[in-house]
Amino acid sequence: MTLWDRLLDRIIHHMLHNGTLELRFHDATMRRYGDGTGTPVCLTIHDPALSRKIVMNPDMGVGEGYMDEGFTIADDDLSGFLRLVVQNLGRRGMPWFERPLAILRYLGRSLAQFNPVNRAQTNVAHHYDLSSTLYDLFLDKDRQYSCAYFQTPDMTLEAAQSAKKHHIAKKLLIEPGMSVLDIGCGWGGMALTLAQDYGARVVGVTLSREQYDLARQRVHEAGLQDRIDIRLTDYRKVEEQFDRIVSVGMFEHVGVPHYREYFRHVRQMLAPGGTALIHFIGRATPPGTTSNWIMKYIFPGGYCPAMSEASAAVEHEQLVVADLEVWRNHYAETLRHWYERFETNIDRAQAIYDARFCRMWRYYLIASEMTFRYGGQVVFQYQLSHSVEDVPLTRDYLYCDDARTHPCTQENHADSRARAAE
Repeated sequence: MTLWDRLLDRIIHHMLHNGTLELRFHDATMRRYGDGTGTPVCLTIHDPALSRKIVMNPDMGVGEGYMDEGFTIADDDLSGFLRLVVQNLGRRGMPWFERPLAILRYLGRSLAQFNPVNRAQTNVAHHYDLSSTLYDLFLDKDRQYSCAYFQTPDMTLEAAQSAKKHHIAKKLLIEPGMSVLDIGCGWGGMALTLAQDYGARVVGVTLSREQYDLARQRVHEAGLQDRIDIRLTDYRKVEEQFDRIVSVGMFEHVGVPHYREYFRHVRQMLAPGGTALIHFIGRATPPGTTSNWIMKYIFPGGYCPAMSEASAAVEHEQLVVADLEVWRNHYAETLRHWYERFETNIDRAQAIYDARFCRMWRYYLIASEMTFRYGGQVVFQYQLSHSVEDVPLTRDYLYCDDARTHPCTQENHADSRARAAE
């Protein structure tokens, strides 16, 4: 064993206390870690330099090691391996050997997450301008690339994504004819739902050319050109005011230095008496940093904030948090569905991209699922308004069969507004 092998050996001994890992180093040295419980995860290192790479930069070393086949896992049990890693990190916090690098990343995150308009467009293109066929391999038919809402464990992905859109629509308290801004509209699914099912007039903005082209095509096919306007632009360039604002899965790309700017624009674009719903991935832990591997390969400039970071920006921009909901395992289930669909279509994926890309995508989906199950990631839904009187007094309206016409919405909201006028 080299010096780097011995260092890695010590690190794993320190980190892994639950479950069982059997590791074969590149020189055939065998080590066993953990408490012996559960089915062993068996890993073999092939790259002599891998130990050094992992010690120097753990998340990048492991992620690239899997992509480049620097190590292999028995039965290709990537889920079992990442579950073991994330569960142990979740129990013991950040290992000592990663803290110096994490401190440096934290100090430099303002630069890493500096996303002016031009850079934001480049970052978005890195991920969302991939082949549209790729997303068809694992997303639902509406191409909802955000957390689904599983009201029951046996819901299909299509049903759970539809439930997510209607749950958000209820929080927006939309009435026919209202104007809605969809910040980060993706492939247009939310805009289509709000226009078709709720009678709204929607402006959707995206920085992705691929999403823009397909969203406009879908609007045309639905015959809704008079009610939906899809724009290829940054939300910071929108000047109108809207009765409602919705943003699903976009705030993660804003960057910490721009949080107050983001909510300032929301406040300025939200008409008096209006309601906004901001849905995004966050962390149920103190502020931190983004994985180096995720920053390089998946979401450049991305960051999932702590509640304290988002809330501070909201407060500074004088918006009212009318409601805050935390979704826990919903995204883990969403990612499980995505991964199963991607695996079913792996041959089609390899016809579009090479095997290394497909290993990267597998790693991304499984690592993300495990982070939601065991690593403290959640989804936040902030319902925002200008005044405490702009939304109903209770949350009953969220659980009516039809929030558009049900008396519990109309009466609750009307009573609230009447008291405000007194």
